[in-house]
Amino acid sequence: MEDAIIILLTATISGIVGFFIAKKINSASFDIYLEQAKAKAKVIELEAENLLKDATINAKKEFEIEFKESKRIIEKKEKEINYHLELELENIKKEKQETLESKSKIDALRKGLEFQERDYQKKLDKLIKVLENVSGLTKEEAKEIMIELVKDESRDITASIFRKVYKEAQTNSKKEIQNILSHAVTRYAGEFAAERLTNNISLKDEETKGKIIGKEGRNIKTLEMCLGVDIIIGDIPNTITVSSFNLYRRAIATKVIEELIEDGRIQPARIEEVYTRLKSEFDAGILKEGENTILELGIKKMHPELIELIGRLRYRASYGQNALAHTLEVSNLAGLIAAQLGGDTVKARRAGLLHDIGKALTHEVKGSHVDIGADLCKKLGEPEEVINAIYAHHGHEEANSIESAAVCAADALSAARPGARREVLESFLKRVEEIEEIANSNIGVINAYAINAGREIRVIVNAKLVNDDESILLATKIAQNIEDKVQYPGEIKVNVIRELRASGYAR
Repeated sequence: MEDAIIILLTATISGIVGFFIAKKINSASFDIYLEQAKAKAKVIELEAENLLKDATINAKKEFEIEFKESKRIIEKKEKEINYHLELELENIKKEKQETLESKSKIDALRKGLEFQERDYQKKLDKLIKVLENVSGLTKEEAKEIMIELVKDESRDITASIFRKVYKEAQTNSKKEIQNILSHAVTRYAGEFAAERLTNNISLKDEETKGKIIGKEGRNIKTLEMCLGVDIIIGDIPNTITVSSFNLYRRAIATKVIEELIEDGRIQPARIEEVYTRLKSEFDAGILKEGENTILELGIKKMHPELIELIGRLRYRASYGQNALAHTLEVSNLAGLIAAQLGGDTVKARRAGLLHDIGKALTHEVKGSHVDIGADLCKKLGEPEEVINAIYAHHGHEEANSIESAAVCAADALSAARPGARREVLESFLKRVEEIEEIANSNIGVINAYAINAGREIRVIVNAKLVNDDESILLATKIAQNIEDKVQYPGEIKVNVIRELRASGYAR
């Protein structure tokens, strides 16, 4: 037992002594490594200092070389600039000297001219006095007589020249115009469908009328309030009438009522539900209509707002003529006419398509459809030809391109063909009276008669007051006044008739 304890103590003491010895050895190794690292760092620091010195010396040398080179280049440029400045200064001095010499010459010439003018005026005054003494007239009286003579002579010459040029233009242009119009008219295939202000809806039986009216008229009041139309329950059997000037509202109203009748559930809540759904479908259909129109005409790109407005033209009418049908006719005809004249067919079609685009907004925006359409197309970046065509087709501007002129001609053709438009009798009579008044207001006119449904006016003049040449000027003047003061579709022909009858008696 004692031996075991002695062995254990011996082992413990040996372990403790070994631990301290190992620790001492490790501490000595660390000091050695530390010294070695410090020595290496010192060597690296010395090498870095040497490299820095070398780099500084090299950089200084390179800088001095670059500085000298730059200085040499700058000095060279300065010499060149100074040389050119000296040359320019020399030229300016020469030009200044020449200007001074020219000014001296001009002053001398002006003084000579002033002297000659004074001398001429003195001689002219003497001559006038001699002429006044010989003729017995003062200078002012002679001047008035000469002015009247020159005025009359100029009027006759002007009328004669105008008549000659006018006849030549008629002779040369008539054949070409007929050729262009014949090509356009042969392809003219616009279909006319007369728009009415009412739609009639057929009913299954008379009991359906009661459902549409509803208890105490609730259903029909809701329908008229939502749809914005008048619903007429008349004496026609199994029929109700939807009345509105707005084609778009009338179309939606007709569809809503037809669906309600087919469904059988007619009540205020159901009416509002069906109207909201169908209006959304119609709005989507408008955009689709515009896109199809663009594709049909071969127009590749257009602002979405314009495309939607083109679709809305389907539900607009002017003088009973559907606005979109009229627009398509004008677009196609303008393309044909522009092609015959060597213009841009696509631009002409585009201008024709947009010439009445303002009519889609006349219910929402104040002003004429011309100004509305032109402002909208300017804002959306349409070409100048389109803007000019919008203004020119109603005479607000002169057509300044083949495409604009083609649109004006196509618009007149589409509006003037028989059956294309319907007008109120009162507006028609007012227009005819206005045309006759314009013609009768001219000096020398005896009577004026509007014939051919207002498309032609015959003007009878006094042969003693109006000669053949003046009759040409009078016809042009009347036509211009009608263009400026009267709104009309198509064109109006002005015929001035002059007849002189002489009688003699033999006794």
